[in-house]
Amino acid sequence: MSAGVFVNITIAPPALPVYTQPICPGDGYLWTPGYWAYGPDGYYWVPGVWVRPPAVGMLWTPGYWAYGPGGFYIFHAGYWGPHIGFYGGVHYGFGYTGVGYEGGYWNHGVFAYNRSVNNINVVNVHNVYNKTVIVNNYSKVSYNGGNGGLQARANAREEAAFHERHYQPTSEQVSHRDVASHDRGQLASVNHGRPQTMAMSRPGARAENQQDRIANGVRSGQMTAHENRNVEGREANINREVRNDRQANNGRLTQQERQQVNRQQNHVSRQIYNDKHNEARQGNPHPQAREEGGRDRR
Repeated sequence: MSAGVFVNITIAPPALPVYTQPICPGDGYLWTPGYWAYGPDGYYWVPGVWVRPPAVGMLWTPGYWAYGPGGFYIFHAGYWGPHIGFYGGVHYGFGYTGVGYEGGYWNHGVFAYNRSVNNINVVNVHNVYNKTVIVNNYSKVSYNGGNGGLQARANAREEAAFHERHYQPTSEQVSHRDVASHDRGQLASVNHGRPQTMAMSRPGARAENQQDRIANGVRSGQMTAHENRNVEGREANINREVRNDRQANNGRLTQQERQQVNRQQNHVSRQIYNDKHNEARQGNPHPQAREEGGRDRR
């Protein structure tokens, strides 16, 4: 029912990962959810990102994969339009429940944000409201039709939306997708369904962050003073828990408590390694997949 990317793909896309939505950078930005795209090396994850629409009043209908004739999976590209069209019944989260969009609406040329499904800082965004969104589809399946796929079909309103005037993805969105396609950390064959970068506050935010760090004298592989304090704080918390456990057990840890402490210490060690490793990757234009104060996909 929409123009698709026709490549002979016989393997279904991976499940959608659960990730945190970055804080909206300001008024006028709309959330475009992350999705699996396909390239020469297979499926790769395009991070969810806040972008500006091509015109006031436009809403984003996400793309989706569908099982088509001949046993191939076809990608139906997303588009901008005055109403939300059919996107395969895929529950992308953050207001994209599989049908329509509950994340906000245009009101006299100004976009209003639903804080119940979006990560909004009222200092940056002023036109907000709260509306509870009931989700009946919590599936992580990322495609429609075929074996194991969603069985949703377009309703009358979605059919009508498809025949309205559309805008193609903006140049910023196209560049965002192209950058992801060249990052091996985004390949499903490499990350096994857990992309290195799942979401971004805006296109190019990772590159800007790296440039700021270099300008402030932070070399690749190093952490800032703030990052070092965070790690030291996590280690201090673990040490306090160890002391408290020992005092409660006359100086001895039970086997279960010892295993728990070991897991926590291993987690901190992995976090330290990941922090250094991510900053050592020169030229990777992506930010951390999770930002402090972010909201999980729901």
